[in-house]
Amino acid sequence: MNNIVSLEWLKEKMGEPKLVIADCRFRLDDPGAGLRAYGESHIPGAVYMDLEKDLSGEVEEHGGRHPLPDIFAMTVTLGRAGISNDSIVVAYDDQGGAMASRLWWLLKYMGHEQVYVLDNGFSAWLNQGLPVATEKEVVQPATYLATVQHNMLVEMAEVRELLGSEGVTLIDSREAPRYRGEVEPIDRVAGHIPGAINRFWKDSLTESGVWKDVSAQSDRFHDLEKNGDLIVYCGSGVTATPNVIALQEAGFTKVRLYAGSWSDWISVEGNPVAVGDEEKA
Repeated sequence: MNNIVSLEWLKEKMGEPKLVIADCRFRLDDPGAGLRAYGESHIPGAVYMDLEKDLSGEVEEHGGRHPLPDIFAMTVTLGRAGISNDSIVVAYDDQGGAMASRLWWLLKYMGHEQVYVLDNGFSAWLNQGLPVATEKEVVQPATYLATVQHNMLVEMAEVRELLGSEGVTLIDSREAPRYRGEVEPIDRVAGHIPGAINRFWKDSLTESGVWKDVSAQSDRFHDLEKNGDLIVYCGSGVTATPNVIALQEAGFTKVRLYAGSWSDWISVEGNPVAVGDEEKA
C-alpha cells in the first residue's frame, strides 16, 4: 500500500536521518489526553502534533470545527517539528488513523510526497513489545516550503454549485445514524448534504483495526466511477481523511476534501439539508 506502513517497516527505519515520526493521538472529548499519553510513552524519536493546536486553524463563524491552518503557520509548525521537504514522515495515533490521516492529508496538500500513516497505531506497537520512550524529544528545527496542491481541496461555494451535477459524488464519512440525521451528538443540525452517499470511515479498517488491503478498499467503493469527481466530507474535515486515503488506495484519482465539512455547511442559513438514506443512481 502506498500510504500505509507496517510496524515492522517503521521498526527497520528507526534512526534514519530523514525519518520524522509524528504522534497525533487526540481525543475530541478530552483535548489534553493525547499530549498526556505522549508524555507517558511514545515511539522513540516521535514529536507530538496536536489536532487543534497544530493541525487546525482558529475556529470562526464559517470553516467548520477544525478549519485548515494557515499555510504559513503550518510551515512554521512543520519546521518546529523538524519536518523539512526531504523528510520521510510517519504519522500515528490511537484513533484508528483518523488524526494521523489529517497530518497525512495536510502534508500532501502542501506538496509533500513521503508521508505515511502507521498501520494499527500506537497500542499495536506497544502490544508487540516494541521500544517506547517517555522523555520529550529534542528536535532539530527545519525549514519547510509549501507547494500547495489546490486540486485536493473544495470549498463550500463549489460544493453548493456542484449539487446534483452529473459525474460528481459526495461521500459522507460519518457513522450512518449521523448521516441519516437520526442523531447528532456534536453539531447543531442533524442530517447530510443532499445527494451524498454514506461510507463510514472506520470501514477502511478490519475488525482488528488494520487497514484493509487494496481489494477490500475497492469493494467499499465498487459502485463509483473510477474517473468520477469525488468530494469527501465528515463532521469537521478530520475523519474524512482516512476515506481519502482509502479511495486513493482503491485507484481513484479525482478525490477532493471538503475540509469545512458538515460543521461548515450548516454555518450558512439556507444551505439545504437532507435526512435518511440516499442511493447513488
